[in-house]
Formats: sequence, structure tokens, C-alpha cells
Amino acid sequence: MEHTLSYIAYKNSQYRSIKHSTYFETYDELFSRYRGKKITFVEIGVLGGGSLFMWREFFGDQARIIGIDLNPNAKKWEEEGFEIFIGSQSDEKFLADVKRIVGPMDVVLDDGGHTYEQQIVTTENLLANIVDGGMLVVEDTHTSYMPGFGRKKFSFMRYVARFIDRMNHRFSKISGPTDERVWSIQVFESIVAFHVNRAASSRVSAVTDNGGVQDGAIDFRHDDTSVYSKLKNFYLGSTTLKNIPGLKNLIRPVKRLSTLSKGSSRISKYFK
Repeated sequence: MEHTLSYIAYKNSQYRSIKHSTYFETYDELFSRYRGKKITFVEIGVLGGGSLFMWREFFGDQARIIGIDLNPNAKKWEEEGFEIFIGSQSDEKFLADVKRIVGPMDVVLDDGGHTYEQQIVTTENLLANIVDGGMLVVEDTHTSYMPGFGRKKFSFMRYVARFIDRMNHRFSKISGPTDERVWSIQVFESIVAFHVNRAASSRVSAVTDNGGVQDGAIDFRHDDTSVYSKLKNFYLGSTTLKNIPGLKNLIRPVKRLSTLSKGSSRISKYFK
């Protein structure tokens, strides 16, 4: 932690900031690519202003640092060259005004109130403003497992899991609601990063073939399910059976059933 660039900038800030010790490696992992570049960085929740100076040192003078806070006292940091917006991150109209004034954003860091409503409304409303190659990062996601931040049914991490389901529904052989706003979601302890790459996330999922020489290999991927394996080998070894139309298709349900029954007994312990 002590040798990370974000921690050094954090300690160099003359004004108070509070960060968890596990965050700095994550900050360096996520944000180092933007250092020394002309970016727009938005932090929700600036408190005593210390993090604004931290990010200015970390990203460099070319970065446009913007703070959002509920406390009007934060407006004083405009005298230091920061842009400050006062309002609630769960107010969609306020966020719409911020988007209109700020324009495209490279990075949004949500270190606000940490309620599920605040985290989800912020994500839903600001994702569209993230540029390709940018990200929206929500921290203190451990509140999803703590009382006092909203109904657990609507926790932020449940929302993230639902988001991941919709991302995976983009696979061509799966039906269900999809979401193309995010290319990938990166999960760290107490931090979730939504990465935006619109071309990649809207690409149609299709099977490809490199056209290489086929060696006639038989697919053994399900051979650890014994019932299916025995039936398949029996079928492959019988010239007579292979000549019966449609018989191969009757074996496939056995594969699904045997995988379901045997696999469930092996992995059920990991869901306790």
C-alpha cells in the first residue's frame, strides 16, 4: 500500500481524506492508465476536499477534476481550480444537469453516501456519459452486506449480479434480457468497476473456425459423466447403431441429465 502512487498522493494531500487501506492497489490498477492525460474525472463525495488534491497529484495537471457533494461547503474548493456541483446523487434531474454541463466523462468514482439507491441511481444515470475506454467505479460496496443502507433485496451487489446476467445473455445461444452498455465488470474487495467499450459490448456472438486441418478428434469434454460416456462409446463402437437415423439425438438428453445429477452433488458444498 505505502508504495502505490495513489497512496503517496493521498498522504501528500494537505486536507483530510478517509480511504480504506485495501483501496490503493485497486486505484493504481484501475487508474494508472490515465495518469498524465487530458481526462475528465468526477468524484462523488468530496467531504473535506482532501481527495480532490489527491487525484490532482495522481492524474497530473491536465486532468479536469470535478467534485459532487451534498454539502454546500464544498463549493469553496472552486477557488482551488476544481469544478464543484452541489446536489444529491440519487436525484436524476440533478445528475442530468451535471451530465449536460460536464459533457463526456472518462472516469466517475462514486464515494458518496453508499446507500443502494444512491449507488444504483448513479450508475444507471451516468453510464451513458462514460466515454469508450472509460469506466464508472463504485466503492464501499461492502454496504450491500450491512444493515442501514436499504432493502437487501435491492442491494448494489445484487444489482451487479443482475447486470452480469444481462451481459452474459448477449451470448448468441442464450435468450433473455441483455445489456450492452458495459463491456466488462471488474470486482475487487469493496470496489466494482464498470468498463465501457460500446463496439465490443454490441458485437454479435458467433462461433468462428480458424480453418485449420481437422485430425478427427472426438469431443471428450463430458466424458467424466459416466452414463453419457458409456452410451456414447457404445454408440461410436457400433456400425449398426450409427446407421439408425436420429439415434444420436436421443443420447443428448442423457448427457444433460447425467451432467446435472452428478455435477450437482460435487459442487453443492460451494453454495452453502
